[in-house]
Amino acid sequence: MRLQGREEQFIEIIKNSPIIPKVMNTLRLEKETYYIGAGALVQTVWNDVTERPLTYGLQDIDVVYFNAAEHSHTNEQALEEKLTANESETPIAIDVKNQALVHHWYKEKFGFPIAPYTSLQAAVATWPTTATAVIMRKQANGSYEVDAPFGLEDLFQMVVRPNKRLITKEIYEHKVAKWRSYWPELTVVEWEKTEHDIKREK
Repeated sequence: MRLQGREEQFIEIIKNSPIIPKVMNTLRLEKETYYIGAGALVQTVWNDVTERPLTYGLQDIDVVYFNAAEHSHTNEQALEEKLTANESETPIAIDVKNQALVHHWYKEKFGFPIAPYTSLQAAVATWPTTATAVIMRKQANGSYEVDAPFGLEDLFQMVVRPNKRLITKEIYEHKVAKWRSYWPELTVVEWEKTEHDIKREK
């Protein structure tokens, strides 16, 4: 997906965060390829656009990766503990998820099963909105990699549009209500009116 000229702007905003670059610097030293995804990135951009402090409203940082050889949550938990210890001065939780394991717990959390993801990119493409389907990492050479299957325009325009590939209307509206309580400037596309009418997989 071409990022419509927004990628450089996106990277510069995230680099100005007092928290996210520190986490990225730790992650790039790990053997596994880890990304930061969704909420912390998105909300940092919304804060920049609305001229709020970049950490406003941030409750956690999502770290994601894909390793189909793992069959337990041991590595996730160990990395969470390491990152939390490194960022002990920052009161923001860090949540690590191997996307290859999501299908094991998805039904219990959201009420319906999903098929195993085949890659990290496949997972990101099912994330609940077009604006929040984005991941980013700092590479060993210091450059940044950004992947956003729906582009970055909805993110910068503060448009919340559902991606119906997995989520339900109830999940979407719950997320919208929470985000609007922090960022009332958001333009929300109603569930029934979305152009991205990708049906939930059975």
